[in-house]
Amino acid sequence: MWRGLYTAATGMISEAKRTDTIAHNLANADTTGYKKDITVHKEFHNMLIQRVNDFDQGGILGVATPPFNSLAELGTSKEDVTQIKGFTADPFYRPNIGQLGLGDYIDEIAVDYRQGALESTGNAYDLAIVGEGFFALQTPDGVRYSRNGAFFKNSQGYLQDIRGYNLLDTQGNPIRIPANIPDSQVSITGNGVIYVPGNLVQLNPVTNRWEAIGDMDARQPLAQIQFVEFGDRLATQKQGDNLYYLVNDNEGNPPPMQGLDQNVQARLMNPDMQPRPASGELLQGSLEKSNTAIVYEMVELIHNQRMYEANSKAVMTQDAMLEKSVNSLGSLNG
Repeated sequence: MWRGLYTAATGMISEAKRTDTIAHNLANADTTGYKKDITVHKEFHNMLIQRVNDFDQGGILGVATPPFNSLAELGTSKEDVTQIKGFTADPFYRPNIGQLGLGDYIDEIAVDYRQGALESTGNAYDLAIVGEGFFALQTPDGVRYSRNGAFFKNSQGYLQDIRGYNLLDTQGNPIRIPANIPDSQVSITGNGVIYVPGNLVQLNPVTNRWEAIGDMDARQPLAQIQFVEFGDRLATQKQGDNLYYLVNDNEGNPPPMQGLDQNVQARLMNPDMQPRPASGELLQGSLEKSNTAIVYEMVELIHNQRMYEANSKAVMTQDAMLEKSVNSLGSLNG
């Protein structure tokens, strides 16, 4: 009885966490580049149940019978009516009843990286990722990664996201657009190379601004956006604010410190856990929308609530049965 109570309770805990995950997905249905979360359930180890003590001291089956040593002495056989679906009154054979589940738990909250729908904006610094890849951003906590390609040029010409984090190039430096270049003349290729007019970019001593000079009919590469991917889906974890941070093993541990065992270093420095050039492409003037389907999430939320209610009723039923057993036992002792 206690086992049933705890089994139902673990189901309630799992469904409560799943409700939180669905609610988080719905809250970010309009977040650019958001990838929804999925709860991965896992069962506790099942228990094999067997019938025990069908007979006590070889002769008691709910009725008074003399001791026996065989089915013949008992007056039955393997073909007797007691043979129903594998169950038997054979005192020398105690069959398995089957597996008993002991509940489940949330093993992992995984990220669904499926492509979101593309929306055309026409803005020069809006970049949609088609396929695999992340943008690299400089934050106060270090380099972080994002699928949100809604960038803008600040007053100093740096490309930033809505939080003011600088977009990085392949050298790890912030990207600065020359002050004398109109946004309409900035072009970005599929692999992230930014082209602007001119032959050279230098600081104007009069205006104290970085400007493009030379043949303005020519095109020069200004920088290449740090556009990366990871071979292992567990190489990054969500931090919040639509950002991902890099981990160095599958348990979310921080980067390895000096002096670690060589075998541990080899595992932590797995190439699949390190950033590499992305296989996807960038689409200028567009944004990738969230891959959360509102209707699907609402259906899952309704289903989840029903599962929670079913487990809740099971807990209440087990509690009532336990209360009745305790009270009955008390009255018998009285």
